[in-house]
Amino acid sequence: MSTQQRTAKLASKRILIGKPGLDGHDIGAKIIALTLRNAGAEVIYTGLRRSPAQIAQVAIDEGVDAVGLSILSGSHKELVADVIAQLREMNASDVKVFVGGTIPAEDHESLRELGVSAVFTADMPLDKVVASLAESLS
Repeated sequence: MSTQQRTAKLASKRILIGKPGLDGHDIGAKIIALTLRNAGAEVIYTGLRRSPAQIAQVAIDEGVDAVGLSILSGSHKELVADVIAQLREMNASDVKVFVGGTIPAEDHESLRELGVSAVFTADMPLDKVVASLAESLS
């Protein structure tokens, strides 16, 4: 898929980037937000230390197509499960959830079983992240 095709697929998409939990590092989240914005998506960033309920509420209020969670703290299983549960409670189970950060390979499958559409790690090239999301959201 060309850059132009990816941009076209993301042009009408709204994506929320959230930092749940107590983790205070958000460089990766900001890089993803900027990359997705440059690829044509409208991106909303919640800022640091948001609760799963806050992230889900912003997702509802903003009418997003996807929520990206950036987690470096090691509490990814619990936080992702809580965000997905909050979205379901708010009748937004159609919102796709993707995760990035420090996520051990052995946890990827369990996150997908929770309903995560994609897991991105720091070693994944940004163009592959964009291509994956463009395909997933089309």
